[in-house]
Amino acid sequence: MKKRKVDNLLALAVLSVMVERPMHRYEIAQTLRERGKEHDMAIKWGSLYTVVQNMAKVGFLEVVGSEREGARPERVIYQITDAGRAEMADWTRELLSTPEPEHHRFLAGLSILAVLPPEEVIELLGKRIDALDQTIAAVRRELDQLSTTLPRLFIVETEFGVAMLEAEAAWTRSLRDELTDGTFPGLTQWREWHDRGMRPSEVAGLVERGIAEN
Repeated sequence: MKKRKVDNLLALAVLSVMVERPMHRYEIAQTLRERGKEHDMAIKWGSLYTVVQNMAKVGFLEVVGSEREGARPERVIYQITDAGRAEMADWTRELLSTPEPEHHRFLAGLSILAVLPPEEVIELLGKRIDALDQTIAAVRRELDQLSTTLPRLFIVETEFGVAMLEAEAAWTRSLRDELTDGTFPGLTQWREWHDRGMRPSEVAGLVERGIAEN
């Protein structure tokens, strides 16, 4: 991945709204919230001030004025520069074309699920499936609503989100079914480890040794 002068994805979100018109920081934050950008990117609102400053420092934004309302502090107004437009386009090209490994909390749990007995894992997967189904239904309702007011061009990220949730739910349901009907390979040995009262650390050690031997 390319090393960027400001590598916080919040910077890209800022550029995506600044391309429309000059704004001050409060207006930037308000616009991003209205468009639900925190659902698309890992946005930390507390870092907005620093991100805008850093982008101005490297030439992606420039100050074009200020305004004051009543007794409120003066608000600096920024606009995107040609360099900022180029950065936005280049960054978008990279995100669309180049796969990047993502750390998923579910993946971390799956990597050590052997420390729990199969019956508990079945129950936990069932809870995850129920939660995913509820989320999918909610996002689908949102997508149906958005599609009545916005062109598909502006909601494809929501479509992708639903597709990923549905894929995860389908895979998780398949894993739970294998554990439930007994077709999961090594299930008997896994159950025996816990029936013998082995501690999670001992189970994890067996799994690690098995991987090393293979």
